[in-house]
Amino acid sequence: MADNRYRLLVIDIDGTLLDVSGNISAEDKKALGEVVTSGIPVSLSTGRVVQASLQYIEYLKLEGYHVFFDGALVYSPDRDEEVYVDPITSELVDQMIDYARRMEMGFDMYSATHFYAERETWATDIRREYFKIIPTIVDFRDIWQTERIIKGTLVVSSAEEKAKANDFYLHFRDRLSFSWTKTPAYPEVDFINIIAHGVSKGKALEALVSFLGISMSEVVAIGDGRNDIPLLSAAGLAIAMENAPDELKAVADHVTLDAEHHGVAAAVNKYLL
Repeated sequence: MADNRYRLLVIDIDGTLLDVSGNISAEDKKALGEVVTSGIPVSLSTGRVVQASLQYIEYLKLEGYHVFFDGALVYSPDRDEEVYVDPITSELVDQMIDYARRMEMGFDMYSATHFYAERETWATDIRREYFKIIPTIVDFRDIWQTERIIKGTLVVSSAEEKAKANDFYLHFRDRLSFSWTKTPAYPEVDFINIIAHGVSKGKALEALVSFLGISMSEVVAIGDGRNDIPLLSAAGLAIAMENAPDELKAVADHVTLDAEHHGVAAAVNKYLL
């Protein structure tokens, strides 16, 4: 029987649910199914966009609300209902486009429904092949005033690309929020999420629990990345993966096994089931 102190389980995707091959283990799927059956809803909380998360929501048969875009959107795909959204202002989108063009950087943008790029690159290949999202190739000048842009991304691998990304960060850090994320399938690649200033997984969780009418003390959260620090800091029970950096483990109540050893199942079986 589930611990009735908790009324919501929130889980990161990459490096938490997904192993190095990009799969969710049968053990993790079974444990999460038992959590849902016990009456505790499961929400995913990810830097991914909606389209890149749907396969896992469907595979795990999760209903209800999830956190996307590193906290910039709380949304239910099955209900097509937004609970919370904090897009980037049109003015800042314009400035990011201008800066990326002047510095000859690869830069992509997302609305709630579309992935926009100006050209095909190795980064769009990763999006298509691994994340299963198809780019809409456009001239950014044609859409920035009409589309609601929720997230920008820099996808970098080489030392030169990472140096330019750092310059981009230094230029905009007082006006936008940044998070560096990775996925086990591409350990050499940094996926840099760029969202509205002040947005975080923790702030999104506040919006979600308020909407659901529960308290933060009734939330269990599991994550593995630095972008999960606000999430775990806010949750009533915070669990870090063994593969998490020390900064995340420092704010966690417990550390579970890594993704390769079904750490989500281990944590769920120990603390919820």
